[in-house]
Amino acid sequence: MAVPDVEVFEGERPRLMGLAYRMLGSAAEAEDVVQDAYLRWSRAGHVDVPAAWLTTVVTNLCLNRLSLARVRRESYVGPWLPEPVLTADGALGPLETVEQRDSVSQGVLVLLERLTPAERAVFILREAFGHPHREIAEILGVSEAHSRQLHRRARAHVGEDGRKGVIDADRHRRIVETFFGATLDGDVAALERLLAEDVVSVADGGGEVSAARRPVSGRAAVLRYLRGLAARPEVASATTRITEVNGEPAALFWIGGALAGVVTLQVEDGLITQVRTVVSPRKLAFAAAQLV
Repeated sequence: MAVPDVEVFEGERPRLMGLAYRMLGSAAEAEDVVQDAYLRWSRAGHVDVPAAWLTTVVTNLCLNRLSLARVRRESYVGPWLPEPVLTADGALGPLETVEQRDSVSQGVLVLLERLTPAERAVFILREAFGHPHREIAEILGVSEAHSRQLHRRARAHVGEDGRKGVIDADRHRRIVETFFGATLDGDVAALERLLAEDVVSVADGGGEVSAARRPVSGRAAVLRYLRGLAARPEVASATTRITEVNGEPAALFWIGGALAGVVTLQVEDGLITQVRTVVSPRKLAFAAAQLV
């Protein structure tokens, strides 16, 4: 039996990682799936179309995991956010189109939690990777008509609450920098100018560290919340960096030399509508390892 080419698999690895991450919202689990796919690849013998074969294997491995993930989400402590991933180095494959970049954003990944596993798979394969429904149907083992139906359902669930338009990356970065600087400096006036009236702040501590157990809604409430965070003694020694996370500018901050949080902002019409903060050490582990 011919041994599959390791170089072929390694060439596909970033794309497969991007697929698995979009499916699961967890970088650690995505790595496990890709490694499992490699083990299957190494035992597969000759494969006519490696990319298609690997896409099918990874998609179905993710579908198997999503049912268990749903059960874990139900008992999760506080709000759930995806694991942040630094993407400037291509860790999740190419982000060359708006659809590819949008589909790894924290905002869209949260919306994908509304979908059934099959709807999520069809949405990602179609929107992020551009597969025609004929190929998606083969990957999932369904009819082409059913694939189209799943895609319509997914778009209906995600579309209305998805991103309201593309913001220039440089402008987005400036807003992140201004927001973070104003928060640390306690500049309430600057924050008021940045925050939308109906802004929502969501923090994911996973029950591991102190974080708001419920979303904080409204400009006044979010301002009080941010002022409280800035007043914490440990924040005075924090160091920060702006970099690309999940395809968009984000703020990373360290306390005592350890990565303590990643903050991403959803911006619409020049105003911040959502502040998403991941402070769970477990969820920060992948990003921390990328920085080493």
